[in-house]
Amino acid sequence: MSRPRPPIGPALAGAVDLSALKQSAPASGDAGGGSAGSTATDVNEVNFEDEVLLRSNEVPVVVLLWSPRSDVCLQLADILSGLAAADNGKWALARVDVAAAPRVAQIFGIEVVPTVVALAAGQPISSFQGIQPPEQLRRWVDSLLSATAGKLSGAATSEEDEQVDPALAQARRQLQDGDFAAASDSYQAILDDDPNNAEAKGAIRQIAFLMRASAQHPDAVAAADAAPDDIDAAFAAADVQLLNQDVQGAFGRLVALVRRTSGDERTAVRTRLIELFDLFDPADPDVIAGRRNLANALY
Repeated sequence: MSRPRPPIGPALAGAVDLSALKQSAPASGDAGGGSAGSTATDVNEVNFEDEVLLRSNEVPVVVLLWSPRSDVCLQLADILSGLAAADNGKWALARVDVAAAPRVAQIFGIEVVPTVVALAAGQPISSFQGIQPPEQLRRWVDSLLSATAGKLSGAATSEEDEQVDPALAQARRQLQDGDFAAASDSYQAILDDDPNNAEAKGAIRQIAFLMRASAQHPDAVAAADAAPDDIDAAFAAADVQLLNQDVQGAFGRLVALVRRTSGDERTAVRTRLIELFDLFDPADPDVIAGRRNLANALY
């Protein structure tokens, strides 16, 4: 019998669905920010498509999701602005105040500020959280410019024209064929060469889940229902439910357990739930609802 297929395509694992903002932005009104100095543009729902999605067809766009009330965010913004100025238009810097533009922050699925996401041709290609040393940021920006060199010409590259790296193509085939161990090794090799490769990061998380979930007992859900406060049983049941596409049930089970636990046990359940969220597109309605329910359970 063949092994279960991944619940998410490997090319989409961990990706952000930015297209949702295209239709939700108001048709008219003030953009609420505009240009913020010569090297950064303040972005919200109104100008997101023009300043981020469309702009990223021309040059890479680095989006800083931040709070201007945070000293760490201000420090990172200054470093990025300096790099953007030095590169003189080779890439664009966009800033999103998460309090002023919560819808944009939600679509990116951020948990902490500052978070930085780089886009090209309308899609995220790399990201990180927190402050980074200037020299490391310089190398990160250089890697973005190198990866996109000659590929951005005012329109997104079509799938037919896209040249897929042979190592990446092999890893995708192995994952689709259910050869999880080989796929994991292939994606890890890609990540070793390119630590910011978003697809490899997402695929490795996905594969780890698939290997764990495939090993769970088929009766795990019934066992957990019979022992609702057994954390290990709940984890196993949630894995099986996700494998069977019962996303709401899996998330709901662990959110309910968060409400009934405290201390280290609650931390363990919360951590597992966030790991499961990360298997999906942050814009998935079930993930958005799950994060909201988790926040309500915690606070």
